[in-house]
Amino acid sequence: MDYTSIIWIFLIFISLAPMVKQRVLDSERLRLMRRLEEKRGSRVIALIHRQESMSFLGFPLARYIDIQDSEEILRAIKMTDAKIPIDIILHTPGGLVLAAEQIAYALAKRKGKVTVFIPHYAMSGGTMIALAADEIVMDDNAVLGPVDPQIGNYPAVSILKVLEDKPAKDIDDETMIRADIARKAIAQVKDTIRKIACCQYSEEAARSLAEKLASGQWTHDYPISFEEAQELGLKVSDKMPEEVYKLMNLYPQSRPQRPSVEYIPLPYEKRPGAQKNSNREK
Repeated sequence: MDYTSIIWIFLIFISLAPMVKQRVLDSERLRLMRRLEEKRGSRVIALIHRQESMSFLGFPLARYIDIQDSEEILRAIKMTDAKIPIDIILHTPGGLVLAAEQIAYALAKRKGKVTVFIPHYAMSGGTMIALAADEIVMDDNAVLGPVDPQIGNYPAVSILKVLEDKPAKDIDDETMIRADIARKAIAQVKDTIRKIACCQYSEEAARSLAEKLASGQWTHDYPISFEEAQELGLKVSDKMPEEVYKLMNLYPQSRPQRPSVEYIPLPYEKRPGAQKNSNREK
């Protein structure tokens, strides 16, 4: 075999290797999801947004909740018997309000139990989806986020604050238009939260959640911890199945040549005799 043939074989191997690797990864994901379904007797739907590499150019691609996500989840819900529980594994920075609302409304209307698992974070639209669940299972270090609407690059509530702090004659037309949109957006999001949360919470509790989460009392990226979620009255639990963590490992983010975090990926348990050795040292 000449050198030219070897080079061509090498190039073909290099071009096909990422495809084979992706197929293996997809197969492992489905196998693990199926295992969780059999364990819990449910339909498992993963809505996981990571910064993944494009297969050809390798540019990082930011992911968020979009219309394609809502369409696929709505189809999955339609394909599931009304009495079968649905488990949503949710990991997202948020996204399009319309898409998040569609998903949340569809889950809220379910007769079967809906559980949302949040291993790390579900911000903004992700929190709206979580409000539709019968139970929210969070890692004790996971966070939710406010769902206050954003107009362009600014929080809607901050735009309205301009009207309070300045006389109308000093405010330009564009800001006045943005303020009008902001007022409507806040009212619409609060109304949506009340309608979604009323399926799982009392009317009073739903109104309280709408006011706290959509009124802009926090910045949009404020992390609502497990303890704060409990204080808000959300139905949260920390009983996270081990399969959820394993599934997250199968959604790797694009990495530089040298990883920024390294550790031996095995569960560490207290080793026998460790306490004795410690006592001897004392």
